[in-house]
Amino acid sequence: MFTLQSGPVDTVNARQQLIHPGCGGYCSFEGWVRDHHEGRSVDKLIYEAYAPLALREGQTVIDEAVQRFEIEAARCVHRTGELAVGELAVWVGVAAAHRDAAFAASRYIIDEIKTRVPIWKNEFYTDGTSAWVNCAACAATADDNQSRRAV
Repeated sequence: MFTLQSGPVDTVNARQQLIHPGCGGYCSFEGWVRDHHEGRSVDKLIYEAYAPLALREGQTVIDEAVQRFEIEAARCVHRTGELAVGELAVWVGVAAAHRDAAFAASRYIIDEIKTRVPIWKNEFYTDGTSAWVNCAACAATADDNQSRRAV
């Protein structure tokens, strides 16, 4: 399951939703807001998403991971709104019978989410300026996926 939310991520609850008696492996990834980017000091950031497409494409990524890797379940929660340095921005959890599949699927999910899902980051720097982090790959992938669906 892929979700967007504006409030903090309850990682304990999210992990509990993945527990399955056939799973011996669990892997999670947490992405936090860091205090720097490309040599600039970051004060905070704001995530914005085009929710209808983000939810659909995010769920497609989760579904692909289930198909590609031998996993039982996967979940990803991505924050939107204003986040301070140190806050959790994205969480991925994967449950599988074996750890190798859980690790591989977790990596696949976060990499694909960052590349394909239309979520944009506006970084605010300590010098008072801000800048949107480019997401050209998101737009290109979305256009390509839309073209394939139309055929």
